[in-house]
Amino acid sequence: MSNMVENRARGGVIVSAAGIVLNICLAAAKLTVGIFCGLVSVVADGFNNLSDCGSSIVSLASFKIAEKPADKEHPYGHRRAEYVASMVIGFLILFVGAELLRESLNKIMEGALFNGTPVVFIVLGISVAVKCAMFVFYRVAAKKLQSDTLRAASADSLGDCLATLAVIVGALLSRYAKLPADGWTGLLVALFIGWQGVAVLREAGSKLLGQAPDQKLVNDIRAIVLSDERVLGLHDLRVYMYGRDTYFATVHMELDAAMPALQSHEILDRTEREVRQKLGVTLTAHLDPVDLKDDAALKLEAEVRKAAEGIVQGLELHDFRLVRGDVPQLIFDAGIPFACPLSDEEVKKRVEDVVISLCRYEPIVTVERE
Repeated sequence: MSNMVENRARGGVIVSAAGIVLNICLAAAKLTVGIFCGLVSVVADGFNNLSDCGSSIVSLASFKIAEKPADKEHPYGHRRAEYVASMVIGFLILFVGAELLRESLNKIMEGALFNGTPVVFIVLGISVAVKCAMFVFYRVAAKKLQSDTLRAASADSLGDCLATLAVIVGALLSRYAKLPADGWTGLLVALFIGWQGVAVLREAGSKLLGQAPDQKLVNDIRAIVLSDERVLGLHDLRVYMYGRDTYFATVHMELDAAMPALQSHEILDRTEREVRQKLGVTLTAHLDPVDLKDDAALKLEAEVRKAAEGIVQGLELHDFRLVRGDVPQLIFDAGIPFACPLSDEEVKKRVEDVVISLCRYEPIVTVERE
């Protein structure tokens, strides 16, 4: 695993460094001809490349930080540094977009026409070719390294191609049709840059907040847990992501209560090892014993499950336990989808009413969003 992290970091540094060099060259060329010819759209496109350069620098730093091993202050590693870097990139892009929006509005009010030379079109044409090549370069590297930052850079490069083509069209209209299109083209580029910044912030923010894991990974974990025929069922499977390829998970596994403790422990331990070896996920399994000899409890559980059908789509009842005594109780959990329109209290009340209608046990229901 450590070699994989090191190779990924090394590849990310190389790709980011190449992006820095190319974007600096493009930005320098565009800013020079844009300022010399007084074309705000070209200047805007140059600043766009300059922001891409800053993004590459942040990406490079994030790859170096992400490869650091776990320590006392960060026991789950530093892989989320890439998401923090994406947030920084998003704010940089928004800042550049806002500044270029202001300049473009000023240019529109002035109504100035193109006063440049064919050198402008040569520089912009080269920029389109370079950005197309960078799009392919980033796309291949993102797929190989499984990097969200490089994937965003790939999309950004493709967008830059379109933005530069828009600048070329604006310059042509301004030069040959005598239309003040430069400011309007700059405005479009500025809005495009701002849209990119919002998209980067939204994606990075979602992952920092704890984005839901890929469903395939969840299904793979379930398949491994249930591959042992002694496992009666599972619930409360939760997966936590701490950066690319850094996953932790917890699950409740139902086993026969009559099974010896050492045997139950061996099943849980084997499951944890298999999930780690096959999927790279650090799993912690919790034992939920099921008393298969308590016929009354099993019968009541089946009745409650049947009667509760239809209360909420996707309702899952588990962890049934009978407490027999002066105040008999039926304790269990009710799992509902996050999209359930009913409140937790409404679901709890409806499930409790079902239990009360079936037996004399006091229902103790815990509602969970799963």
